[in-house]
Amino acid sequence: MTRFLWFNRLRVMTRKELLQLGRDTALLLFIIYGFVFDVYLAGAGFTFELRNAPFVLLDNDRSEFSRELTGRFNEPIFRFVADVQGAEEAMGFLDRGKALAGLEIPQDFYESLREGRQTEVQINIDATNNVPALLFSGYAEQIISDYGFEAAGMYPKGFSGSDIPTLPQVDDQVRVWFNSNLKDSWFMAVIELFTIISILSIMLPAAAYVREKEKGTIEQLRVSPLSPMLIIMPKILSMTLVILGGTFVSIFFVIHPFFDMPLHGNLPVFFLVTALYAFATAGIGIAAASIVRTQGQVAMLVVLLVMPMLLLSGSWTPPEAMPDIARKIMIVSPLYHYFEAGLGIIFRDAGLGQIWHSILGLSAIGAIAFGFGLWHVKR
Repeated sequence: MTRFLWFNRLRVMTRKELLQLGRDTALLLFIIYGFVFDVYLAGAGFTFELRNAPFVLLDNDRSEFSRELTGRFNEPIFRFVADVQGAEEAMGFLDRGKALAGLEIPQDFYESLREGRQTEVQINIDATNNVPALLFSGYAEQIISDYGFEAAGMYPKGFSGSDIPTLPQVDDQVRVWFNSNLKDSWFMAVIELFTIISILSIMLPAAAYVREKEKGTIEQLRVSPLSPMLIIMPKILSMTLVILGGTFVSIFFVIHPFFDMPLHGNLPVFFLVTALYAFATAGIGIAAASIVRTQGQVAMLVVLLVMPMLLLSGSWTPPEAMPDIARKIMIVSPLYHYFEAGLGIIFRDAGLGQIWHSILGLSAIGAIAFGFGLWHVKR
């Protein structure tokens, strides 16, 4: 077969796959939802920040000091719900899920601070959802600690105001890089985009292959002059083009305009890495499609494959916080290498010198997965 004829057949078969995808309304709607609405909802609806955390107040002191302290639990981080009269009533709000926390100020709060004695403020927190509970605890501890220091005259016990300049001091200067405003929407939208790319990179080639099985055309392809390579390569190439198109729409028409995320990285390199990742995971999809018969089975198998990849990607749990065995296993996850390279390019403007190891990992996994899928098709 001449090289021209081979590429011509590849072009024709790729066009055929795109036309077949265009006739699959349900799959098209899923693609549009994933790259547009799902990415937007992830960026707009999910946050790791504490916002409008409801709390109730049990103020047994009713003094100027207690009012000053509770006044620091203000919006938009906190939301005052009710002024209760007893501990049992406060716990009732927590039991019914009407408040995240209950702040209890003791009766001798003012007298203790005025006389320089230690006093305690109790906070009961509903830790059913540990993330907002942990954030509430951290914010509350900082607020109470700062207020206690101010109420004590801002000078440690045993020192006068004139002693303060002579004491050693630590100047804490924090510089936040790459996401200076700490916007959750940037990270969440990009992570969701990577997740959608992962799902579709496996699902679309697998669905295209299973579609041939359902319609009975796979046998016609096998007895045609097409080689196994020309049967599966157009499916991978066409679906990769669809994924790249969806990624383009998601970045330039959803993430950038709606969340004001700057695009500092080398986007051509990012799209090349995305194409490599789509190729690496498409082989997994083709291999999976060879053992199932319907597109419904493909969808269930995709969930089974994507969840371990997502959990071992390092997106939700830093690799340093994982057990040793998990850190060793995650190097075989293509999504881990894609996250390393993709986030580096988008947020840190990383070049090839910083992400070459991720590209090498994706290339190795892609070659193995594609070879495995091709072997299954030849069987």
